[in-house]
Amino acid sequence: MRIPGLPQENRELSPRTGYTREHWEAAADGLLAAAWKWATPRGALLDLPGRPSASGVRSDGLEGYARTLLAAAFRVAGAEGKDPHGWLDRYAEGLAAGTRTPGRADAESWPVILDHHVQGQPMVESASVALGLRLTRPWLWDRLDTDVQDRAEQWLRGAIRHVPAPNNWYLFPYTVAGFLESVGRGDAETARARERALDLLETWYRGQGWYADGDGRAFDHYNGWALHLYPTLDAQLSGDPAELRRHGARLHEHLESFGLLFGSDGAPIHFGRSLTYRFAAGASVALGALTGHTPLSPGTSRRLLSGSLRYFLDRGSVGADGLLGLGWHGPHDASLQPYSGPASPYWASKAFVGLLAPATHPLWTATEEPAPSERRDTVRALPAPGLLIQSTRADGIVRMHNHGSDHARPHEAEVAAHEDPLYARHAYSTRTGPTARGNTPDNHIAVEVAGVRSARTRIHPLGAAQGDGWGWAASRHTPAFVSGAPMVPGLRVESVTVARGRHELRVQRVVGAPHGARVTHTGWATGPEEPLHSALHPLHGWTGHDEQRAPQGTAFTRWARLPRLTAEAEATAVYAALATLTAEPEPTPLADIATLVKATRGSVEVRWTDDGTVTRVAFAPLSVEHG
Repeated sequence: MRIPGLPQENRELSPRTGYTREHWEAAADGLLAAAWKWATPRGALLDLPGRPSASGVRSDGLEGYARTLLAAAFRVAGAEGKDPHGWLDRYAEGLAAGTRTPGRADAESWPVILDHHVQGQPMVESASVALGLRLTRPWLWDRLDTDVQDRAEQWLRGAIRHVPAPNNWYLFPYTVAGFLESVGRGDAETARARERALDLLETWYRGQGWYADGDGRAFDHYNGWALHLYPTLDAQLSGDPAELRRHGARLHEHLESFGLLFGSDGAPIHFGRSLTYRFAAGASVALGALTGHTPLSPGTSRRLLSGSLRYFLDRGSVGADGLLGLGWHGPHDASLQPYSGPASPYWASKAFVGLLAPATHPLWTATEEPAPSERRDTVRALPAPGLLIQSTRADGIVRMHNHGSDHARPHEAEVAAHEDPLYARHAYSTRTGPTARGNTPDNHIAVEVAGVRSARTRIHPLGAAQGDGWGWAASRHTPAFVSGAPMVPGLRVESVTVARGRHELRVQRVVGAPHGARVTHTGWATGPEEPLHSALHPLHGWTGHDEQRAPQGTAFTRWARLPRLTAEAEATAVYAALATLTAEPEPTPLADIATLVKATRGSVEVRWTDDGTVTRVAFAPLSVEHG
């Protein structure tokens, strides 16, 4: 279903998407109108229909209030207080009702904020409440009775006084404290919360504009919709030029690579957790345009933003009831987490931060320009997060090869049960999703011992670099097993991906495989109804080639198939293959793309047919050469 009330397309101003600022305003109004049909009598909770999250239905109701408030705040603040639908009056009444007796099991009361491992989800929502109040202060907060303001402050201070999860959650008390200070209610407690968050943020910064989401190596969409958004927007709102320069410079650098991760169809890269937030992926693009800290032109920024919004609206993200549902296009359970509840998708409200740019801003007045994926083939290596971006203009597909981002907590052992399909795969794209747990994993190198397939959990990056039209990234991991012995002594896998055009050279060295082991490698998972071609071609070491099925499908197709290579493994051996994912019609067979020149126990050389160049990959020590 499309959101009702969207204006006619404007292909003169927006030749790529047809969307303008008016479409964004109408989308916000439509999503808010549908959500408010499920409000409690005084509007403190928005109890949207659907399965509850692990936090329970009352927390989910608060989530409905808080996340939609954020959309309303961007909408009204961007219109300089004009509120034709009276959104802020509803949120004012809901705030008064929800904070009257927090913790009570009545029709309106909000849950109290406790430590993240006890009752932490309200802490997440406190940041949206605080930011919404800060953005709309003249029209909402300043008009509240003093006792309501006092109650709201006491509820919000629960976020400052309790322990966040050890990741982006520290920016929630930071945001709450920023609001309280902005309305003259700051003190030593708020100052400590902000200092603590910024100190941690500094330790999580890895370079090239990328933050890890905590002390580990989780690099995902939380970079844009949390780790960059909260501090940069805070600096913008507070008018702190030094902080805005510092955070803005990192945002600018982040967008140099993140701006490449949108396909020509508007899809963001399908990678990492909380993907049900959908077009929130564009929040950092909008923030960069708003603050001026972006390498993207205004026309390109709007192309990415509106392309992402339209991509999801055109593909079933909004149901017949007008609500954003849990999933990717439409419903998709494997894209969800235990914390996902009926109102979770409204984190997408963060994309509406672009509405803070007035109608006269170049973000809205410039003519749309092509997205980076529509301009030229690109290969971009990112050593800091350990990622390799590969996009092709002919089909508009963006692929991201993962040699550095995982979901392993620093304090946890490498346990196969912790493998997360949204992080563990070697590659992700804007047209494919990972297969679900229990199905054959796509883009995966596995060692099978006694019939048990290994998992990839903690990823150790080994390097990444790029040349003219090509690039590479490498990593190693210790295979973990879900049954039998959890580890095999001395066993490890070293992996290298070389990207060139639409082709991938995938080279692995398996070290310490026990007698009787087998090694398998899979390619991209695609559906029979999709106009996509996925293939693997063995170059060295592989002896078997077949096709596997994934009946549970992916976020893009209800049923999937994927190519697979197999071989016996013992001790140390090198394996090499070509891979491709393309939407080009009748692509050249991989067998005609490159040939093996030489292989040893520690290296391979491959010659590319089109120009005769040679790629050499060697291990111990690792080196990748092309020319």
